[in-house]
Amino acid sequence: MALNANALRWVPVFERLRQEVGTDDAPLSSYLYDLEALRCHAGSLTAALPPGFELFYAIKANSDEPILKTLAPLTHGFEVSSGGELAWVRSHFADTPIIFSGPGKTNTELTQALDLGVEALHVESRHELERLAWLARERGVTAPVLLRVNLAIEGLQATTLMMGGKPTPFGIAGDQLPDCLAWLRAHPEITLRGFHFHLMSHQLDAATHLRLLGAYLDQVRRWRHDYDLSTLDQVNVGGGIGVNYREPERQFDWPTFAAGLTELSTQRDGLTVRFECGRYVTAFCGYYAMEVIDVKHAFDRTFVVARGGTHQFRTPYAQGHSHPFRVLPVDHWPHSYPRPEVRGTRVSVVGQLCTPKDLLAYDAPVEHVRAGDLVVFPYAGAYAWHISHHDFLRHPHPRHIYLPAESPASSLD
Repeated sequence: MALNANALRWVPVFERLRQEVGTDDAPLSSYLYDLEALRCHAGSLTAALPPGFELFYAIKANSDEPILKTLAPLTHGFEVSSGGELAWVRSHFADTPIIFSGPGKTNTELTQALDLGVEALHVESRHELERLAWLARERGVTAPVLLRVNLAIEGLQATTLMMGGKPTPFGIAGDQLPDCLAWLRAHPEITLRGFHFHLMSHQLDAATHLRLLGAYLDQVRRWRHDYDLSTLDQVNVGGGIGVNYREPERQFDWPTFAAGLTELSTQRDGLTVRFECGRYVTAFCGYYAMEVIDVKHAFDRTFVVARGGTHQFRTPYAQGHSHPFRVLPVDHWPHSYPRPEVRGTRVSVVGQLCTPKDLLAYDAPVEHVRAGDLVVFPYAGAYAWHISHHDFLRHPHPRHIYLPAESPASSLD
């Protein structure tokens, strides 16, 4: 999963794009997605899962149609978190299983979920249960739900982004669960199919994550016994598996994790365990490329100013890291004025925004970089373009290219 020398195979593609642009006023910024790499990666994830475990793709990470078409036959379904995402998936995938998660669902979205046949709704509060029951009665249907529970787990090891295990707006607090279960017994228009847990994101340690899943399954076993929950058929353990942007050679060990799931399988008690991963599925297939506009010095620092910025690629700012990148040399320089460059130094890569927070990489060593070269950021296939503030300063949007690995220089359309 690490940045590797094969990134250089993109050079002919980027050079062709530069020639298509053709003017100083429109230097290159572009996303490239390697769909063949995505197929291989996603296929390896699902193939490694033991029986009783399923992988749903959380489309919030990257909902582009070519990405979803690549993943649809490889995953067990899609997870959506808004009515817009639900409509987008159903308009392209009539039969793909869908689960609907997320806080703050409107009545319109709940109605949409009932009408479009989602497999399960992950409910976040007693009030959301009550609204869903009212809508289901109105339509004469039964709504399948999982209760998302914000569970306090002793010894829970924190990551850089915690979604539960402490006061957060997500899920039903554990001490409120008995009241919700009692309410459900009097409302047959709701079918409780299981529980949903998502206490953390950015998990990089496989052994720690296995222990967390074991705690989830132990808790569900106790609830099934204490509350006689006979209708349960699944546990959704969320996503939460991270991408190591700071140390790209040290990624989450999925093979070890999948092997550990086999040992956990006895704790399932016949329930299906579902993951809803996003970042870990698509991050590795994407690249974000920026053409260098200027190389400049300020006090004791060197800045590489490039086309684009955090309004197009927000991942570094959102994660608070210096994103790894590679300089791809572009030797063509058609101008009569000098070409600024530096060699053998450390640089910060910035974009075009009027803020010092427009910083993609900092204090990063480079052998050689010039105006007109390209800087390419890997791990840009998830939560990159899709979480960026695209129209800040009204810069043009980057081009998006979906490139099969077999023919990188001929698949630009």
